[in-house]
Amino acid sequence: MSIINISHAEVTTFILVGMPGLEYAHIWISIPISSMYLIALLGNCTILFIIKTEPSLHEPMYCFLSMLTLSDMGLSFSSLPTMLRIFLFKASEISANACFAQQFFIHGFTALESSVLLIMSFDRFLAIHNPLRYSSILTTLRVAQIGIVCFFKSFLLVLPFPFTLRMLKYCEKRQLSHSYCLHQDVMKLACSDNQIDVIYGFFGALCLMVDFMLIATVLGIASQKEQLKALNTCVSHICAVIIFYLPIINLAIVHRFVQHVSPLFNVLMANILLLVPPLMNPIVYCVKTRQIRVKVVAKLCQKQIY
Repeated sequence: MSIINISHAEVTTFILVGMPGLEYAHIWISIPISSMYLIALLGNCTILFIIKTEPSLHEPMYCFLSMLTLSDMGLSFSSLPTMLRIFLFKASEISANACFAQQFFIHGFTALESSVLLIMSFDRFLAIHNPLRYSSILTTLRVAQIGIVCFFKSFLLVLPFPFTLRMLKYCEKRQLSHSYCLHQDVMKLACSDNQIDVIYGFFGALCLMVDFMLIATVLGIASQKEQLKALNTCVSHICAVIIFYLPIINLAIVHRFVQHVSPLFNVLMANILLLVPPLMNPIVYCVKTRQIRVKVVAKLCQKQIY
């Protein structure tokens, strides 16, 4: 049965996948996935609460950390509905409009997190390279303006995705290769010319790689003494960059250059991309950032006393 009306190019549904070959264990796989989501939600909410309630943390570095936390939560909530439907209820179908909306938010929050990591790198470089002018350069108003610019830049970048996908014609293929919708995954199912999607998708990926190269450059342009100081004071940020970009680079290499790869490996890499950063970032920043760690411990001890 055709899944579209050819005259209007209307897509009905796509089919998402859980863990290929492990369908019988989906209910058990849902337990660690749900646990990771809950831990990520708890950790990110804890960081937001600590930063909001502690006046000493109302500084640019922690404002940017709040932005990173919000982008992590957005990334989690964008993929949560379909993943839980697949693993808990074995409901793998998703409507075309819901799929287009999901991939928009996933790519939007991914671009936002990349932008925030870049801004955080410049923030740390400025604090180390020019500490005397740090407060006068990064005022509260300027931090808010940077945050607004990052938000609009990230979502405007991916805004064409759902519209270009909507313009494509889909004939018989409707099996996606992940547990959620991605632009590069959906466009491969089209039976019409998807050259525009390929080019613009490559442009979007290139923007993320430019962010990554700029982050690496920030450390490279510092003097040797400043690099050592950066390594001592920015361990948490360096860990966040690695946690975020490593799965993206691996997944991009698999999609572009690897012809024959296990579907299970493909799904695992894609799930790691969305599950690990929101889970690990709060842990890394709580463990490696002394100011946050001290405030969290103080709050816990205060609750125990009461």
